[in-house]
Amino acid sequence: MIDAQSYFGLVDLYARYAQVVDSSDWDKWPDFFLAEGTYRLQPRENHDAGLPLCLLALESRAMIEDRVFGVRETMYHDPYYQRHVVGTPRVIEVTSGADGEEIRSEANYIVFRTKRDGMTEVFNAGCYRDVIVKTPEGLKFKSRLCVYDSELIPNSVIYPI
Repeated sequence: MIDAQSYFGLVDLYARYAQVVDSSDWDKWPDFFLAEGTYRLQPRENHDAGLPLCLLALESRAMIEDRVFGVRETMYHDPYYQRHVVGTPRVIEVTSGADGEEIRSEANYIVFRTKRDGMTEVFNAGCYRDVIVKTPEGLKFKSRLCVYDSELIPNSVIYPI
């Protein structure tokens, strides 16, 4: 459905995203999204039932930037490291939209969390369901929906999944 160079760009987008959030380079996280881009974190049970309730719903890049400010400046939490393992993205559909060519794709993920004084644990597992747009600056997320498998998550989600 897409050529090899475009697919390589998609794989690179997923890899760069994981590297940025794993290295806590929060200033770069919003750059992955269009100005009207969305980021949502939703339990699988709600997603499968067609229920809209999300644990986290950021409806624009401005809200994503505000989340970065919160993570860096206002949220008090026990710091931890994250490590993403992301499966190979699967292209679902390529269409022409108002923003140009759109790629709908998905990839499984697992996030490990390590607290500075503790053992590494599985923090979150699920599937990214993305709509990605080709822009002059490269591929950007129009929407990133993280559908996580378990309704129970340890503590709270501070950092992006």
